[in-house]
Amino acid sequence: MLVPPPYIKRGDLVAITAPASKLDVKSLEISLEILQNDWGLKVLVGSTVGKSFNGFSDTDINRKNELQDFLDDPSIKLIFSARGGYGCSKIIDSLNFDKFKNIPKWVCGFSDLTALLLEINSLGFQAIHGVMAKTMTFDSDSNLSLKKLLFGEKTNYKFKYSQLNILGKGIGEAIGGNLALLVHSIGSQSDISYDGKILFLEDISEYYYNLDRMMLQLKRAEKFKKLQGLVIGDFSDCKENDIPFGKNHEEIILEHISEFSFPVAFNFAFGHEKKNLAIRMGETLKIDVNKQFVSLKSI
Repeated sequence: MLVPPPYIKRGDLVAITAPASKLDVKSLEISLEILQNDWGLKVLVGSTVGKSFNGFSDTDINRKNELQDFLDDPSIKLIFSARGGYGCSKIIDSLNFDKFKNIPKWVCGFSDLTALLLEINSLGFQAIHGVMAKTMTFDSDSNLSLKKLLFGEKTNYKFKYSQLNILGKGIGEAIGGNLALLVHSIGSQSDISYDGKILFLEDISEYYYNLDRMMLQLKRAEKFKKLQGLVIGDFSDCKENDIPFGKNHEEIILEHISEFSFPVAFNFAFGHEKKNLAIRMGETLKIDVNKQFVSLKSI
């Protein structure tokens, strides 16, 4: 199991940064209320929040410098992404994690933040795929799932059986997030082995042919070969070309894993829909896919 940073407690300091796309600072009003009043945390809002540089929150160097400062600051116990979009991959290779490795902290986000979560996993530490400051307005259960994992509670999810599921059990470290960012990481310093892992996948606004291409790339890179399990989250707003591709995301996924025998669970609330349950990436989980339900538990 990858090392979990120290769990959060009331009174700890959380830093909110926008390492990718821009957003209006007013969109954080509810998240600030939740973090401060409900969770009892102190909050530092970075200067990238509310700024604008083309589609980004700020220049590459300013986004990198703020994230570097937060990684290095021992008083900060959680780095919380304001939103995703695009931008983490542009700064990831210029970050220095030497101080972080000595005094690790939680980093939380999803979507474009998959790039940063993978980097932290590659260093031997857990990170959390979960709601971001902007999306804390969407679903209270998702917010609570993040709080539980940050404060040290065990993972324990149970969700409905799907006829598309492949039955079975497995034990392995959680890995994954956004499919496009996972494929984008292959061959980079953030790329890690998927052997013995439980892979979580989600994506948004992709053409079906491109989903097929990305799944094929994972297969060609032998990422499926020794998996212990596969959990499929939301594939939101998938699109067709003028000439239909002929398969939906579920059919595409099943085609590319058909030769393997690991358990597969569809319809986990994970991704770009309102409900986005948190997962500690790098934590060892047990998956049980049976004809009644699917369970994901810490061991």
